[in-house]
Amino acid sequence: MITNGFTYIAVLVFIAALLVWLQRYTKSKFFDYAPPIVLLYLITMILCTLGAWDMEATKPAYSVLKNNLLYAMIFLMLLRCDIRKIIKLGPKMLGGFFAASVSISLAFIATFAIMKGPLGSEAWKALGALCGSWMGGSGNMIAVQAALDIGEADMAYALVVDSIDYSIWVMFLLWAINLAPKFNKWVKADTTTLDEVSRRLEEDAKSNEDKATFVNLIFLLGLALVISAFGQDIGAALNSAMPFLDKATWTVLLITLSGLIGAVTPVGRMAGSTELSNLLLYSVVALLASRASFLELTDAPAWILAGFMILAIHGIILVLLAKIFHLDMFTCGVASLANIGGSASAPILAGAYSGALVPVGVLMALMGYVIGTAGGLITANIMSLLA
Repeated sequence: MITNGFTYIAVLVFIAALLVWLQRYTKSKFFDYAPPIVLLYLITMILCTLGAWDMEATKPAYSVLKNNLLYAMIFLMLLRCDIRKIIKLGPKMLGGFFAASVSISLAFIATFAIMKGPLGSEAWKALGALCGSWMGGSGNMIAVQAALDIGEADMAYALVVDSIDYSIWVMFLLWAINLAPKFNKWVKADTTTLDEVSRRLEEDAKSNEDKATFVNLIFLLGLALVISAFGQDIGAALNSAMPFLDKATWTVLLITLSGLIGAVTPVGRMAGSTELSNLLLYSVVALLASRASFLELTDAPAWILAGFMILAIHGIILVLLAKIFHLDMFTCGVASLANIGGSASAPILAGAYSGALVPVGVLMALMGYVIGTAGGLITANIMSLLA
């Protein structure tokens, strides 16, 4: 069992490196069905389940790196994006986001109606808090918990579902990206605008004749880490002064603004941001998966089953809405994860689809923070009528 924090990080990065290397040099078609990023998530979860590292002993290393690297990754990815072109994606993305939000609310209500026996008639409160998290983030969950006066014992079940079911959903959505062409054809989605915006942004990046030199790489890495550090410090200060947004939301706003500004300066034309952001992407995915154990599926089985029912119903409703309104896979996937995973996951999924579209994931996640508390409370009150 690994107890040293540095060894823990080294193993995670090596697994990511090995998978990427195998895809590159074996050219196996296996990776067309199981991309390295999905395998990384799965293998890391399996190792966590087998107790490859001590969760408590390695927690400090995880805590120090996860958010710091995540914010640096978002900044670097945003450097490749021209917000003026992203805006051309238009109201379709907004519609996709609210379609996901509504389907999540309906899924919670339907699941409580079915599972209120095993869960208990008062489970609507904890489910309401979980709904707040799955429409926004942890800050929304805490807000709903306070509004409904939910005890810590009841919240423990919601937290288990939030951890385990969410992790499986992230892995599923990363895998489902491979189905995008077939899905888009089935729902008759017009991806012309999305493809054109993505293509132009990627061509802009490729047309840059600058090479990813040592100077570029160390400058971009240093800048990203500084932006991440000071962004969190300023985010904490703004949260103290204006607590209507939590620290994480303020930080994401600041990082996003920094990246979008940087994208229209000479820094945005420096080669190397793609390589560095991908490196951080795989590192963050490995870190997230390293705290999710399959063994936790045995904790509160009825609640975990309810969580999977919610995700299944949400997915079915979202697919039906996609069929009716011709929503593409990217819109559905990122909208779903922007609600359920927030700023920690939506940019990762968007980046896995196309690094040029990360701002879409960030903006959708921020919208989730806005509606999460109200959505959770409304859903909770509807469920209370069924108790």
